[in-house]
Amino acid sequence: SLSFMACVVAVAGCTGHLGSLIVQALVKRDAHVIALVRKGTSADKTHKLEHPNVTITEVDYNDVDNLSKALHGATTVVSALQGLRDVIIGVQSTLLHAAEQAGGVKRFIPSDFSIDFFAMPPGLNRNLDLRREFNQQHLDKSSSVQGTSILNGAFLDLLTSRMPILNFDQKKAMYYGDNPDQLLDFTYTEDIAEFTAAAALDDTAPRYLHIAGDTKSVRQLADMASEIVAKEGSSDGDNGDGTGGDDADRQRRPFDLVCAGSVVDLEHMILGMRAADPASEEVVFPRWQAMQYLHNMFAGIGKLQHIDNDRYPDMNIKW
Repeated sequence: SLSFMACVVAVAGCTGHLGSLIVQALVKRDAHVIALVRKGTSADKTHKLEHPNVTITEVDYNDVDNLSKALHGATTVVSALQGLRDVIIGVQSTLLHAAEQAGGVKRFIPSDFSIDFFAMPPGLNRNLDLRREFNQQHLDKSSSVQGTSILNGAFLDLLTSRMPILNFDQKKAMYYGDNPDQLLDFTYTEDIAEFTAAAALDDTAPRYLHIAGDTKSVRQLADMASEIVAKEGSSDGDNGDGTGGDDADRQRRPFDLVCAGSVVDLEHMILGMRAADPASEEVVFPRWQAMQYLHNMFAGIGKLQHIDNDRYPDMNIKW
């Protein structure tokens, strides 16, 4: 049986989208939250965090002693920090040392929130290689703090933006490789935050937790998108005489499944983009990074093998 702590949880990266949702989800569970923000963070960024159960604490992420004082009383640290090596390895390892020094911290949930990169060979995803390195070289070597990694597939919110699988304007569903039936895992950001809050308060949380709001192939996504657009069209694309106009006909046309190339083509495209724009190596989410996620998913690498969606039955998520 699960045992939930009356808990103080420190959250790093809490001014970002996922981090602020994690703070809200923790507050809903009556936890007290230490919201860690960089010194000099503007009030408009911290305003959404204000709540009687939230202590907004300015910290210096390069100073272990300063961080350790800020973590006083916390039993869990959650990181939703975004960045490259200086943040994912640098800041997170400083935060981990501070957690060890603070004494009361038992669990550290790193900023993983992705497909399962633990089973993935290095070199296929720059951002995920950094996360694996932090987990294996730092978190797993801690003698006093237990790690819990939350792996959730892709963020469902990115399906039409950063990871352009569905194009609603052109009614196309794009895939790479030879298998439009390759299953892909997706989860809404709000659901990831709710689950993370539950795990942060779970005294018995395991080393890895896998969640997927949905698991669908591109063929299934195309069918779903066609249905959505057809429904919208039937309500507003009619001429009033039952015939429908050209718009209505276009609405009813199903999404086309389009193979954008092989997985190897995608690898070459990524290499070409990186070579042509060396400055993009300093950007957290350049276009080629999004393409690395697509590569991993369509190659079937990082697919979640078991799902822990039902670990916290009190969550009001309809998985």
